[in-house]
Amino acid sequence: MALGRTRKTGRTFDYWPGFVDALSTMLLTIIFLLSVFMLAQYFLTREMSGKDNALQRLNRQIEELTSLLSLERATKGEAQSTILALQATLEAAEREKLRLQGLADATRGGLETAGSATAQARSQLDNERQVSARALAQVEILNQQISALRRQLAAIEEALNASEKRDKENQTRIADLGSRLNVALAQKVQELNRYRSDFFGRLRDILGQRPGVRVVGDRFVFESEVLFEVGQASLNNQGRAELEKVASALADLERVIPPEINWVMRVDGHTDKRPIVARTNWDLSAARAIAVVQFFVSKGVSPQHLVAAGFGEFQPIDPAETEEAFRRNRRIELKLTER
Repeated sequence: MALGRTRKTGRTFDYWPGFVDALSTMLLTIIFLLSVFMLAQYFLTREMSGKDNALQRLNRQIEELTSLLSLERATKGEAQSTILALQATLEAAEREKLRLQGLADATRGGLETAGSATAQARSQLDNERQVSARALAQVEILNQQISALRRQLAAIEEALNASEKRDKENQTRIADLGSRLNVALAQKVQELNRYRSDFFGRLRDILGQRPGVRVVGDRFVFESEVLFEVGQASLNNQGRAELEKVASALADLERVIPPEINWVMRVDGHTDKRPIVARTNWDLSAARAIAVVQFFVSKGVSPQHLVAAGFGEFQPIDPAETEEAFRRNRRIELKLTER
């Protein structure tokens, strides 16, 4: 009967399969968490080069890492619960060992059987101690991993703070550069306006009060008949003589204006609204503007400072339909402007 009780008691220690499953599940969970952490760290490294979008993704990844940390803490709690259960099992095994020893002393007839059961209990106890040692080692590894995660989170937070600081410094620099650029541009515009005023003042002195030439705002306007024959795009002799004076003044202007100021002399061609034979008014206005530009180039003016534009009949000075209005609308305009 004592032998029967001994065998029944031995069956109560059959909890190893469940314990092994629990440890396997815990190991798989740890591997999964490490894989997730490595992926999160990889994507985090890739996205750190951005600004606002990168910061948002980093914040999301920090939330994910925080969630993983909480999960690992929960896993650590489960491991600690498992260790407590193992310790309780060890204590039960110790009590069972004492009980078996008492049974061996009380029942000499079953000494061999009791000795066998005691040896088995000792073997099971040793196994349990080994499992407990492995569990403690795993818990220590988990603690180290949690510490590493905390350090990485601190490094990420420090990098985010540094990135925000750099962004603020860059924004301050950009604002300062923008202000300085605006001041520089304003100075260049004022300087160009001064050269424009000097240039047109010189043209006024050169051209005087010649008929067919007038000043309209910041432009010199030549009536087409002064430079071209009717319906033609080739400069006549009178036009060449007039434009040669302008070309000389323009060449002098090129030598005076500093090279850092981007400027051009825009030559605009205009016609009246009446149709012509063999071409459109737009073609004629563009061809005349190009002819003036080519003449300036032949006189030594740099092509980089010249622009030809044809407007046809679409920007009239006088909308009336009289011969005088048509004559005023047929014109070549010279305007000094920024590039």
